[in-house]
Amino acid sequence: MKRISFIACGLFCSAFLFAQTKETEVRVNLRDGSSFTGKTQMGNVTLVTDYGKLEIPLQNVSSLDLGITPDKSSENKIINLIKQMSNSDENLRKSAYEELSRMSLGAIPIISDFIYSEKYIPAEYTDYTPETALNDLKAALNADETISEKDMVTIDGQYTMGGRYDFKKIDLKTEYGMLSLPKDKINHIDVLYTPTGDGSDRNFILLGSKHISSNSNGGWMKTGIMIKQGQKLNISASGEITFASLSSNKYKPDGKIVGAAATNDYDYGEGELSSGSTYPTYGNVVYKIGETGTVMKAGAKFNGSVQGSGMLYLSVYETVYNAGNTGSYSVKVSVK
Repeated sequence: MKRISFIACGLFCSAFLFAQTKETEVRVNLRDGSSFTGKTQMGNVTLVTDYGKLEIPLQNVSSLDLGITPDKSSENKIINLIKQMSNSDENLRKSAYEELSRMSLGAIPIISDFIYSEKYIPAEYTDYTPETALNDLKAALNADETISEKDMVTIDGQYTMGGRYDFKKIDLKTEYGMLSLPKDKINHIDVLYTPTGDGSDRNFILLGSKHISSNSNGGWMKTGIMIKQGQKLNISASGEITFASLSSNKYKPDGKIVGAAATNDYDYGEGELSSGSTYPTYGNVVYKIGETGTVMKAGAKFNGSVQGSGMLYLSVYETVYNAGNTGSYSVKVSVK
């Protein structure tokens, strides 16, 4: 996955602004592990940086990972509490520790930045320390070590950009009623794109180094496209991937081997293998409906009715994953 971060003056000055809002289905994962699906008002995502403004069409936004916005208004108070934990008076140290460990999510980057800076001088006392207070605060707020100060927006399931997504809460209309979810409680948002049925294309890149069906860590690309049973699905793909896992042979989306390793068992024209089998072979573009759906062959060209309802996932078929694979497939998807 490609990451592009915009940095200025050591701070992220980016902001996500929504315009032309419309009702959009999203799945929201909270930091406490709970998850809700419903509809909210969203629009195209506008990323504003010191280098210009980028407007991202909503249908291309796959997901949003929400980081921590530093609580600058409490910075001086937090630093003074950290310094108080060097005091020889145990009661003062304990009081500072208890107050730090009860603070809000925005205190985490402030504490972390200070205790890992040159300004911080660790005290000789080990009973109440800023490091312990920081760990306890993270545990209380379900903030793991991977959490970032940046909000990250993922486009078309592959490009990730960092900045600030400027909102305070999401009002989510669910089957159980309206929910108001504060930003600091939200960990991740999936934007669930529902096709209009007009056959509009969406484009994706499947990376040989990542999007392999046997890769248990992100091998299947979540397209964000929600499909209903009976809809017509069209998938077309082009490109070339070199499989380090398969003697560094080069493959096409239809499973064709390129070059000297190729055999006469393959149809070298457009389309599927000459055998007509619907079972995927090495190098095939494959898809499934829903996270636990049946793996289906798409190849270089696929037109057919969808069996089942849920999110569309894409990958490249191989039973062994090797991060040394190179190359990619360009995949175009439309639903009618």
